[in-house]
Amino acid sequence: MTLLRVEGLSKEFGGVHAVADLEFSISAGAVFSIIGPNGAGKTTLLNLLTGIYTPTSGRIFLGEEELTHRAPFEYAACGIGRTFQNLQVFFNMSALENVMVGRFLHERCSLAAALFRSPALARAERACREEAERLLRFVGLGEYVGAHSDSLPYGALKRLDIARALAVSPRLIVCDEPVSALDVSIQAQVINLLEDLQDTFRLTYVFIAHDLSVVEHISTRIAVMYLGRIVEVAPARELYSAPRHPYTEALLSAVPVPDPTFKRRRIVLQGDVPNPVRPPSGCHFHPRCPHAMERCRQETPLLREIAPGRMSACHLHG
Repeated sequence: MTLLRVEGLSKEFGGVHAVADLEFSISAGAVFSIIGPNGAGKTTLLNLLTGIYTPTSGRIFLGEEELTHRAPFEYAACGIGRTFQNLQVFFNMSALENVMVGRFLHERCSLAAALFRSPALARAERACREEAERLLRFVGLGEYVGAHSDSLPYGALKRLDIARALAVSPRLIVCDEPVSALDVSIQAQVINLLEDLQDTFRLTYVFIAHDLSVVEHISTRIAVMYLGRIVEVAPARELYSAPRHPYTEALLSAVPVPDPTFKRRRIVLQGDVPNPVRPPSGCHFHPRCPHAMERCRQETPLLREIAPGRMSACHLHG
């Protein structure tokens, strides 16, 4: 069953396409990862999927419900949670209060209602507090319930970020670099926690990480982005074993293999990612592609199915 569907999604800033004509769908229970270089448009896409940005064009559906032009809190109320790469987004309050804020938003409690201490509101606040405490214990932060967010170690902040995403009773959680800046042992704990939560709460994830080994481990399907466009989509195992786009091939050639006897051919691309203000004509990757043809310089390749479950935007498969 398809949970999230994106149709022709684009976002412009001052006439510059941060993302352009994105099309994909995510099945319920999947982990859909997005990889690519800095500036590829990954975080812009996450901001679109959570209502922080309004699309310039295109549509977003959660189940059969269209979310495209709704306010960010409505995305949360419909069942989309989010973790953040920048952990400065926490409110200046305790861990418990941070989670309660998300829970109150989900329950649509207005600030005006909070000014009146009615018995109904008191009951709602008590239920919200109990649920927030439960979520904090679930992510391993039971001892930090009353601690101020500024006093928490970085690994605990990552767990608090996950608890706050859970507070909206999500069907989908958008994870923006949830294991960045963590040492290997804490990173493994967070990944295991995300997997446990997926089983317990029947979650679907959209996942961004620069650690391609982590992406390989956790993903069901992977989309590869380059300069605002998706250039390849495939099941994780197939993508890593046989990439079908030249950029994906070069990107994955840098992933270390835990076998000292195995020598992977490293593909070193020439030049830098182009300026999105002045993108190349045709295929945006052609100035760095070792297989570029004249057609690549003139014609933008469409993302199309090249095998069952696999899509690529490359003229080599045309």
